[in-house]
Amino acid sequence: MINPSIQFEVHPSSGVPIYRQLMEQVRAMIASGQLADGDLLPSVRQMADELQVNMMTVSKAWSRLEVEGVLERVRGTGMRVTSGVASGPLKERKADLKPLVEPMVTRGQQLGLTDGQILDVVKSVLKERKQ
Repeated sequence: MINPSIQFEVHPSSGVPIYRQLMEQVRAMIASGQLADGDLLPSVRQMADELQVNMMTVSKAWSRLEVEGVLERVRGTGMRVTSGVASGPLKERKADLKPLVEPMVTRGQQLGLTDGQILDVVKSVLKERKQ
């Protein structure tokens, strides 16, 4: 069953290829428990329409995750999370997040923001997500 609470985002200007952004988001959702064994992902067409990206971009992400053993193709249904994937320890999940946070902190410092102001931005984004 497709988990209706999962949401994907892409940032075309981030410098990270969109297919990589999708792959990283799937891995993060699995590690956090948002996606579990047997959960179905949206179809390539559905995801491409929703994110306004080329279908081949989504297909590339799903295919690479399949090769890695993170997803498996279910004939006539789509892609689902494989049983071999489990939530990672907190330390590993934090380590996965760090490379994404470092450029944000650097940019905040370049803009002349204090540590507290940078944290305020993060807290604001977290608050918006909960609404």
